[in-house]
Amino acid sequence: MALDFLAGCAGGVAGVLVGHPFDTVKVRLQVQSVDKPQYRGTLHCFKSIIKQESVLGLYKGLGSPLMGLTFINALVFGVQGNTLRALGHDSPVNQFLAGAAAGAIQCVICCPMELAKTRLQLQDTGPGRAYKGSLDCLAQIYGNEGLRGVNRGMVSTLLRETPSFGVYFLTYDVLTRALGCEPGDRLLVPKLLLAGGTSGIVSWLSTYPVDVVKSRLQADGLRGAPRYRGILDCVRQSYRAEGWRVFTRGLASTLLRAFPVNAATFATVTVVLTYARGEEARPEGEAVPAAPAGAALAQPSSL
Repeated sequence: MALDFLAGCAGGVAGVLVGHPFDTVKVRLQVQSVDKPQYRGTLHCFKSIIKQESVLGLYKGLGSPLMGLTFINALVFGVQGNTLRALGHDSPVNQFLAGAAAGAIQCVICCPMELAKTRLQLQDTGPGRAYKGSLDCLAQIYGNEGLRGVNRGMVSTLLRETPSFGVYFLTYDVLTRALGCEPGDRLLVPKLLLAGGTSGIVSWLSTYPVDVVKSRLQADGLRGAPRYRGILDCVRQSYRAEGWRVFTRGLASTLLRAFPVNAATFATVTVVLTYARGEEARPEGEAVPAAPAGAALAQPSSL
């Protein structure tokens, strides 16, 4: 269990450092005004941020996910591994259920963390900025709106995370088995990167419209009066004003981010678990045995 959490922490750090610039672009594209759009697309958004705010602009709000996602990944992989063991046997249905349980539980941390990240990503640069950092952002929101404000977007986060994490772990398990990811395979790391990256893309595609709604709800009221009364009202107003395409806004940058982030996360987690469990299981001083043919890889899906 401790190794589940340790590997999750390592994977979380790797994923955040790789993917945060893409996330900043995604959020800005999702919440920009349809009447006066600031960015023409993903590439233009990247270029504009770098030109106006330097490369550091792409890492706005990094502190919140770096602190939060490290712990969240530890929680996700720990809960998923233990839930799968508790269910008794490894099957596609149990893979989905274990992933969904992990996704639902981590929402308690994920929702406030993403609220702070969204607010920091959208605030102006310079002396006029409203928040000095993630903790200051959450403290101000709590002071103005209480606990309800800190948990803004919780229901939409839950609707996004629960099924998407089920799909996430199920896809990874299916792909690692199909690709024959075994200890000692010289192509093991590329296979793990491919499986992890593809799992991330499939997971995002399964619930992306909900993520757009969540971002809009969490950004609501940041610039001007609040517009939405809740999830359904946000869906209605967004669809009425911009059509169905609004629910795919920022999808390109999200998918560009999803592959490297989840490739780094899952590969790091799996490699840490494989080596840590290998060392743990070997008596002191005993030589490392050769991997038998068909040996199962110590991966999150089969712990």
